[in-house]
Amino acid sequence: MLDAPAEDAPIRVLIADDESLMRQAFRTIIDIADGFECVGEVRNGAQAVHHVELLNPDVVLMDLQMPEMDGIEATAKIVEKFPDVKILAVTAFSSEEYLIPALRAGAAGYLVKDTTPESMLSAIRSVYAGESVLSPAVSRKLVAKVMSQPATNGLGAQRPELGDRELEVLQYLANGYNNAEIAARLGYSEASVKLYLSRAMAKLNVRDRVQALIVAMQWGLVTPNLDRN
Repeated sequence: MLDAPAEDAPIRVLIADDESLMRQAFRTIIDIADGFECVGEVRNGAQAVHHVELLNPDVVLMDLQMPEMDGIEATAKIVEKFPDVKILAVTAFSSEEYLIPALRAGAAGYLVKDTTPESMLSAIRSVYAGESVLSPAVSRKLVAKVMSQPATNGLGAQRPELGDRELEVLQYLANGYNNAEIAARLGYSEASVKLYLSRAMAKLNVRDRVQALIVAMQWGLVTPNLDRN
């Protein structure tokens, strides 16, 4: 098990990308930002798995198309061995070919590489805090993919019974809101939002928020509306 970071310690980030220019760009963004530390760079998935144990990062920026071992396989191995390490997939591809496998492997977030530095840093903070992050374009693809499948495709026979507050919080999550925004909208504390989400995940028998959304949408428990006002 990796050591827990001190409360006021910077978020430790490992960069995994086979393109040197992208690694340098990501490192520059992290190095000039307060509250972050780039602990290393690697060029493929096998190195990423190895260096997670060596360098003890909090978050891995993971490219998905890399030689030797791709980012999806590396994500699955890291999540299995080091479940406290958060994986943020940062890739040039927002297609379903990469999106769904990356999320199933355990990635906590998925951004395309044309995202702004501010959005990337915000995403790193969010996944470090235990939230899930999807860029709007990626969210739309995920919603379209899930909604195009049969309603109970791959699900159990019994529809989960969620409480009103659990459904309410899940609906806001499906609409793209983070914990703080949900708390402000509903007048709850962030701790309460986390509690309701945890209960919902347990009832849906999933390990993270993205999986909770997928299952909830398949059961028709929530209907995403990503055009927020």
